[in-house]
Amino acid sequence: MATKFQACQSVEIPVNYQPIPIKHYLRQPQRLVNALADSSRIEQLSAEIFRLKMRPLAFMSLSIQPIVDIRVWTLEGGTIYLESVKTEIRGIDYINRRFQLDLKGNLSSYEKDGNIRLQGIANLEVFVELPPPFSFTPKPILETTGNGLLKSVLLTIKQRLLRQLLIDYQRWVESQILDSSFDSDNNNFKVFKPE
Repeated sequence: MATKFQACQSVEIPVNYQPIPIKHYLRQPQRLVNALADSSRIEQLSAEIFRLKMRPLAFMSLSIQPIVDIRVWTLEGGTIYLESVKTEIRGIDYINRRFQLDLKGNLSSYEKDGNIRLQGIANLEVFVELPPPFSFTPKPILETTGNGLLKSVLLTIKQRLLRQLLIDYQRWVESQILDSSFDSDNNNFKVFKPE
């Protein structure tokens, strides 16, 4: 039985003043990815593609581990985007062959009343054909359970983002100033030294 699950999560984060505006920080996708998940669960495949090994998830009586390749990129204005490009489900081959995960999100900075804030949204959809025993479970129960699971995944990511992003931003600013790679008078990098 083919079933669709979906969840959406938004985030708004006040940003304390730093001598380097956060839009410069957001131009480095790998930093955002490291704020979203523990570094032991992330593998960088290319400049924009990252493999995220999620923690095993329990869905009804199933235990699965999604492995998601995510493309993360930034546009000139400083908005960072992410989208899933490939998914593998470890644990049950039947589901792996009948599973599609679509993740899309963005994060950008804006100014309101003289204060800088980050604003973002993530949408997660899963299409899956569940094994035969689940075809006897009423669809509303499956959807409620699946939607709740996706919402908890996005909420966990949001909570980590709220904890880690600003801490990493502050560390990054300090390292850039120590490296003297940022010209605070002109609000621009002299020579950008990626980490």
